[in-house]
Amino acid sequence: GASVLVLRACLALLASPIYLLSFLGMWEPFCKKVFFPFILEKIGLLHGKKSKKHKEELFCNLPDFRGPSGELKVLEIGTGSGSNFQFYPPGCRVTCTDINPNFQQSLSKNMKKNQHLHYERFLVAAAEDLRQVPSGSVDAVVCTLVLCSVHSVSDTLREVLRVLRPGGAFYFLEHVAAEHSRWKYFWQQVCYPTWKLIFDGCCLTRELWKNLEEAKFSELKMKHISLALPWTPIEPHIVGYGVK
Repeated sequence: GASVLVLRACLALLASPIYLLSFLGMWEPFCKKVFFPFILEKIGLLHGKKSKKHKEELFCNLPDFRGPSGELKVLEIGTGSGSNFQFYPPGCRVTCTDINPNFQQSLSKNMKKNQHLHYERFLVAAAEDLRQVPSGSVDAVVCTLVLCSVHSVSDTLREVLRVLRPGGAFYFLEHVAAEHSRWKYFWQQVCYPTWKLIFDGCCLTRELWKNLEEAKFSELKMKHISLALPWTPIEPHIVGYGVK
């Protein structure tokens, strides 16, 4: 515990200009509008390469969840720049949501690249409050690298279950806490406060598999995987889907 605190202090000292900007109330607006959309696009490219085969495997059965009308209505939470669009089947109708509206440039670019989809609308909404989406109105909800930064994972999953129709599916790929006995978890604890500040609320030590197991899914398929991203503490991931 003492070594974690000492190393946290050292890291905070290195990042002291950001802490100062945060104290002055200047970091958060800059982060949301400029830094985070920029850095997420760059990290997203690397993460996309590492996770491509896992996403291909994850989304391969997405067409099986088409509604009675034959259409597939997908709601993506925390769409960001739209890195998942390439994995969706042709013709599906996509509603995009994000709490941060400042991804428009990269999102528009990915929409143009993926003309095989029908884009319904973009909603500025927190994952815990999807009141703009009617209950039981979508066939699938997608959430990748988002649950790490929501204010309440349990509230988010309740909203997911609300908007899904019976028999619909929730798809996820998220970074999680490492095993407590491993050095990776030690470094996650060290980096936690500074990482959360710099990366717009991203939490390194959430054990999200527990939240998913506690949610009221009738079926849950999930596995732990490792995605090695150089110089980052986000190697452990979970991937899978739950059925309402």
